[in-house]
Amino acid sequence: MSDPSQFEIDRTYTGRWTVTFSNPPINMFVPATIVEMGSLMADLEADLSVKVVVFQSANPDFFIAHLDVARAAEQPEVLGLWRDVVLRLSSTPVVSIAKVRGRARGIGNEFLLACAQVKSQWRGIGVTLFVNWFVKPCSMALLGWIFIRHVFAPWLPADQLDSYIAGLILLAAAPCTAMVFVWSQLCKGDPYFTLSQVALNDSIMIVAFAPLVALLLGLSVITVPWDTLIASVGLYIVVPVIMAQLVRKRLLAKGEAYFQRAVAQLGPYSICALLATLVLLFAFQGQAIVREPLVIAMLAVPILIQVFFNSGLAYMLNRKLGVAHCVAGPSSLIGASNFFELAVATAISLFGFRSGAALATVVGVLIEVPVMLLVVSVVNRSQHWYEAGDSRKEQKS
Repeated sequence: MSDPSQFEIDRTYTGRWTVTFSNPPINMFVPATIVEMGSLMADLEADLSVKVVVFQSANPDFFIAHLDVARAAEQPEVLGLWRDVVLRLSSTPVVSIAKVRGRARGIGNEFLLACAQVKSQWRGIGVTLFVNWFVKPCSMALLGWIFIRHVFAPWLPADQLDSYIAGLILLAAAPCTAMVFVWSQLCKGDPYFTLSQVALNDSIMIVAFAPLVALLLGLSVITVPWDTLIASVGLYIVVPVIMAQLVRKRLLAKGEAYFQRAVAQLGPYSICALLATLVLLFAFQGQAIVREPLVIAMLAVPILIQVFFNSGLAYMLNRKLGVAHCVAGPSSLIGASNFFELAVATAISLFGFRSGAALATVVGVLIEVPVMLLVVSVVNRSQHWYEAGDSRKEQKS
């Protein structure tokens, strides 16, 4: 096709095209956009070397606004062409990815639903949400009741039993939002799925963390102040998200290239901050870890069981639903890992630095890295078995 006027095509990388919509001021679809999209689809279908096409926007506030109805009414034939474009995009063997920033309305929503990346992820997202927000916290409350209240009770300090259970529940009620990017990369997971799932979990956490923790602690006959829970959510989730969005907006105002450079430069500092957090956590609980190794071992039992159970459940559900391995891997890892920074901070706010709750959350941090590396190894080693299930389904169909 000749040079399009409604978008730009970057063919720099072999096998991958990047299409950037650019129709100021709000990326509205006009008849010319649809005609050029038809030509783009013809080129994609003709070039067998293209494996992936990424759609993005030059406008950080609008991905695709909507159809210019007035101009489309002057050329009603483009509506039929648009249906053809959507059908061809949804059935093309090329992997189509929508890199969404800003709003998508009307025809923009139709376009997103036609992209393979959106279609292939909803089952994985559903599985992860089910495991994260129902199975994991509920199973941890049950495991805490079984092991802390009964099995290990004779060997644990009686005045700390409630505190230990509270720490375990706090640990399980907050899905991980940082280390999962590392786990996802190690298992060759889909980065767009991981990013989407983490963003969704962050949004849910703002409204669901405090009520969920209060409910499960209440069922465990442990009373906690609501104002402290809500304050923890505000301080450790809402405030960082708002600050990050403000900084992101200021950086993007200086251009996409400037934003990408800033992100690359901040990468090492974010890793250092995470490591510093771990050092401080172990420093505050170091004496307890050394002095009470048997308590640490007993607290680790329910945490280990829930990690293996939840990751295995998410992995099997994704396989049963025919989800791609690159999505099932990070889905199972997100389902099993925890937002330990929030859990530790909330435990300290509710029960104090030297409490059993704080110790229980730190035990989660202590064992998370080696255990999650083991889960990553299982996910990688089982890829052939996982994908063999999809092959059998295709043969039966």
